[in-house]
Amino acid sequence: MTLFDPSDSEVHASPAPSRRVLIVEADGGSRGNPGHAGYGALVRDPETNAILMEKAEYLGIVSNNVAEYSGLIAALELAHEIDPDAWILAKMDSKLVVEQMSGRWKIKHEDMQRLAAKARSVVNPRRVKYQWIPREINKDADRLSNEAMDAGIAGVPWKGRVLPGASGTDTEENGKAAAAAPADPVPTGRLHHLEIWVPDFPRAEASLGWLLERLGYVRRDSWSSGASWMGAAGYIVIEAGTDVAGERHERTRPGMNHLAFGAGSPADVDLLARRAASHGWSLLFADKHPHAGGAGHYAAYLENADGFEVELVADRS
Repeated sequence: MTLFDPSDSEVHASPAPSRRVLIVEADGGSRGNPGHAGYGALVRDPETNAILMEKAEYLGIVSNNVAEYSGLIAALELAHEIDPDAWILAKMDSKLVVEQMSGRWKIKHEDMQRLAAKARSVVNPRRVKYQWIPREINKDADRLSNEAMDAGIAGVPWKGRVLPGASGTDTEENGKAAAAAPADPVPTGRLHHLEIWVPDFPRAEASLGWLLERLGYVRRDSWSSGASWMGAAGYIVIEAGTDVAGERHERTRPGMNHLAFGAGSPADVDLLARRAASHGWSLLFADKHPHAGGAGHYAAYLENADGFEVELVADRS
């Protein structure tokens, strides 16, 4: 079976034998829909399966559909850079984008119409064929889109890799799309994530989850007994379950005493501490607030109903 079957419709006409065939894979995600969003795009050699070029970008606060279409546009642009005359097989796990770009589904939303038109302007639609693939097969593009979201939330630029499979492409063009320089090595010993076990997840979600989101964390995953929130340096899991022993955290016992977060200016700390009182938090060491940690340390120490303590630290002026 060939990638481009002569029995296809005129839009997907069979390519001339002399033309190169490239595979593009794209994905986009939005944590919140709309929420913090990003896309991943890559070009693959169908003969060797090697990734020739890849790209990822943080998009800010947009919908999942916008992110998916943005990934497709980027993937088509990468393929055009490699070979402006190539025939392209575009693989995505978005049924919506695949069906709309194949012409089988109508595009009703104005933003989607604009993005679809942009995708069609990058490469002649007669040279592109679309194929839906399961999410687990689209793992490389999914990885890139999550890298973009993580970088954007952390406030740092996404950095591409040096791709060993790209040796057959133009060096300058490949460097343009894949950032050419290797990413900085990830230091060992950094905090990867923190998992907090709680006796009651909905109650912890209403206090700890609320506070994490006010501090800039973004909910990443959810399940029946817990959820995770991604921050600038790792992520935090809050989870309940049958293995949790006891009804309340005792911060004065051996183990974790409290979590401390940078919370902005002293005014930001004061405002957040006031708002937290309506979300299950009470102020600790009220007689020494806001200098319970010392004369030169401005912070609010809060405790929730399950006994967890959080310290909100103000930036030094």
